[in-house]
Amino acid sequence: MSTALLIIDVQQALCTGVAPVLEAAPVIQRINQASAWARSQGMPVIFVQHEEAAEPWCFDCPGWQLAKGLHAMAHEPRVRKQTPDAFNQTELEGLLKARGITRLLVCGMQSDFCVDTSVRRALSLGYDVVLLGDAHTSVDNGVLTAAQIIAHHNATFASMTSFGPRIRVMPVAALYASAIR
Repeated sequence: MSTALLIIDVQQALCTGVAPVLEAAPVIQRINQASAWARSQGMPVIFVQHEEAAEPWCFDCPGWQLAKGLHAMAHEPRVRKQTPDAFNQTELEGLLKARGITRLLVCGMQSDFCVDTSVRRALSLGYDVVLLGDAHTSVDNGVLTAAQIIAHHNATFASMTSFGPRIRVMPVAALYASAIR
């Protein structure tokens, strides 16, 4: 099984401003650990960036940029999207098929929007998914705290069995001892 790391919406607009995500810096550090591990295994690392017509999400504006401290290599693909679904009207699926990818390691921002939607879409398209449970984050939403949202998504995905493809939730540190390649 060929694997890629998908890093979703780790952008400046979500890390600064009025409502920054919970623990952005430690999450980015764990994402960097995951990407370093993926690169050491020869896995593609793919960045997804959300954009809209207005700031802070407009293409190439400060909020659209990858978050400060996130390690990206110049040759690594960047997928631009305009919906919560990283596959919807983007080149992501073509990139994955061209590389023979059948499993995705997923991390990023926000747990309850683009991470959730993209994980479910990946499963519906037949990809096996490993959600890096300590490498996605969100914001309080008025009903749940960000920590509750993250825990809810980890628990929900860990117990999901209705898709044909498998989904697992694991912390970044577990990658080093895993059989994932």
